[in-house]
Amino acid sequence: MSNLHPFRFSAATNTGKVRKVNEDSILTLPDHGVFVVSDGMGGHEAGDFASQTIVDSIAMIPPGLEPGQMLRAVRDAIQRAHAAICAEAAQRGGGAIGATVVALVLIDGHFAALWAGDSRLYRLRDGMIEMLTADHSVVAALVEGGQLTWDEAELHPQSNAITRAVGVGDTLELDKIRGDVRPGDRFLICSDGLSKYATFALLQRTLAGHPIETIADRLMQIALDGGGADNISIIVIDAL
Repeated sequence: MSNLHPFRFSAATNTGKVRKVNEDSILTLPDHGVFVVSDGMGGHEAGDFASQTIVDSIAMIPPGLEPGQMLRAVRDAIQRAHAAICAEAAQRGGGAIGATVVALVLIDGHFAALWAGDSRLYRLRDGMIEMLTADHSVVAALVEGGQLTWDEAELHPQSNAITRAVGVGDTLELDKIRGDVRPGDRFLICSDGLSKYATFALLQRTLAGHPIETIADRLMQIALDGGGADNISIIVIDAL
């Protein structure tokens, strides 16, 4: 049996101030050490369907798997969701339906994450923030080429254009990162409804300054105060 790393978490999702429907879906499976944020796209019914299909698929995984098995199970669940979303899009006449995903697994003093799209995973360690994922987006290529910072990229006219999503294209390629977990590490998973309003400096300050009980609500308030033009989803996990 695997040992879950001891942690506490808080989570929140909100339609925001502009959209009529929340196309984001979040999933917290503390008994599995699995946490997921998915941001749907393709119009309200389609976006909801896509993000919900992803979290429903992951929610079917049994707890108690070994770390490698759990990561494979999450990957397989996302691939099944990809196939289901593609099939639904074809049935609806072929319009683009899809969703981003970030899935974090915390087991045995290690973390692993799989992702596609521009939802993000950050880690606050020793007071310093680090973005662990890299957006699959048009502006990410500009950042990687040194033309923009991530903060500047949020202001770019193509900041919403993503280059990879679950349910889009024949094959889905998921990126992966893994590493160790130390007591005191704080992980943040969020949709771009938060990251477009929160610079690295603001996220670092906020994550370092609030307890787990209130941190998700505080981050939500930042996004709403910023304009809340998109759905907002947030999961914060503290490693103990």
